Amino acid sequence: MNTAAEILKRLQLPSDQDATGRDLGDDEMVKLGLAIESGTLTSTKGNFVKELETNFAATIGVDQVHACASGSAAVHCAVAAIDPEPGDEIITTSITDMGAITPILYQGAIPVFADVDPHTYNLTAATIEARLSPRTKAILVTHLFGNPADMADIMDLARSRDIPVIEDCAQAFGAKYRGQAVGSIGDISCFSLQQGKHITTGEGGLVATNNADYGRRMYLFINKAWGYGDPNPDHYFLALNYRMNELTGAVGVAQLEKLDQFVNRRIAVAEQFNSGLRGIRGITTPRVTADSIHTYWKYCLEVDSSAFAGGLDELAKQLKARNIFCAPRYIQKPAFECAVIKEQRTFGSSRFPFTLARPEALDYSRELFSGTYAALASVLVLPLNEKYTSSHVREVVEAIQATAADLQEESA
Repeated sequence: MNTAAEILKRLQLPSDQDATGRDLGDDEMVKLGLAIESGTLTSTKGNFVKELETNFAATIGVDQVHACASGSAAVHCAVAAIDPEPGDEIITTSITDMGAITPILYQGAIPVFADVDPHTYNLTAATIEARLSPRTKAILVTHLFGNPADMADIMDLARSRDIPVIEDCAQAFGAKYRGQAVGSIGDISCFSLQQGKHITTGEGGLVATNNADYGRRMYLFINKAWGYGDPNPDHYFLALNYRMNELTGAVGVAQLEKLDQFVNRRIAVAEQFNSGLRGIRGITTPRVTADSIHTYWKYCLEVDSSAFAGGLDELAKQLKARNIFCAPRYIQKPAFECAVIKEQRTFGSSRFPFTLARPEALDYSRELFSGTYAALASVLVLPLNEKYTSSHVREVVEAIQATAADLQEESA
């Protein structure tokens, strides 16, 4: 086995934050050039954004896709399509990016957090059911890290209560649940094209649906509720300008053509990681939802801190010293512990819409979130992108093996 010093000397992993880990090149440049040459950079008149929408609809098998400015904008469009009354509740996960929560607040609704499975990090039907109330307007399910949530039971629960389901697929391009593409299972789905996602335009979002009414409302919401093409258009309701521009659309079209290639590469890399890391005491490789295809936005290990001197934090610290820029605990704390939620910092000093909430909806007692705290205490997130080679995998595996052995020897 290589020494730690040898590993440190040679290990330089590709990063999805720059060209070392992103496949952006001639294909994107050609389409960008065509957009520039056309002189039309607005999606209301151009063709690239429309092409991206059409192609992505075909990719996941839905009737309508609308492009927007970001993944957060996509969630906002989805919530706006549901059209909650002030004080209505939307059940969501306790482990997610704030960009998937603040749109709920901007529409005057209350995010009600549900616990997660401590091993898949996803919502379950049981954790959702525990948080349902007569005020529940929608359920927002995140397929975290590219691992599909167990949607069959979730959809059965939602249908039994006539509650729409929004899928947050920002980290799950190409993932499948029981043969069906994520994003085509719920009533609405949201995707992100941010810098580090499976495909990227820097920023950008996509919303998808098979429901004509939701699709119409999302299209309008992206366009200030102006009815382009209507006989007597007007600004029909309160809405924003969330349009994607043609330059972003052009890059998106080129990136989408590479999606299968990128997804297959991530899966292959993850399988190599699984093979190399299985059997290390105190480390469990990703647990994939049954009958699903996990597409590994990141590669996550479940770490038993008691197996290592210094626990998860020391393991992460030592790996970072060996140029593996991993993230212990992912978001560090549950979303409801962030100041915007915990201290209700919203519109001025009003605290709206929290002022309309039931006390039970704002109950963040630790005992209600045992899965959440267990997940965050044990998860170690490793970077992954389409530029990883077998050599990169081998070197990361060797670094983890060496680090684990060192810390286990210290703890003996």
